[in-house]
Amino acid sequence: MALEKELETYANKLPEMLAAEGEGKFALIKGDQLLDVFGTYEDAIKEGYAKFGLDPFLVKQIHTIEQVQFISRLLPCHTSLSR
Repeated sequence: MALEKELETYANKLPEMLAAEGEGKFALIKGDQLLDVFGTYEDAIKEGYAKFGLDPFLVKQIHTIEQVQFISRLLPCHTSLSR
């Protein structure tokens, strides 16, 4: 799975980030390293690209409770209707 190690690092470092008043900020993670926490997504992603180029890294917003995303499978649209 893509970014599996980074997601594991996020989960392990979450209590530490929350204790440092990181709620709502953005973590920059590469492998098992929490590199820094940023106030904006733009700052975090910019730093990630500056350090790692096109190598995979994770920028994730820090939340006490993760919001669940629900996406259902959509059926293809029919462009022509029978009349």
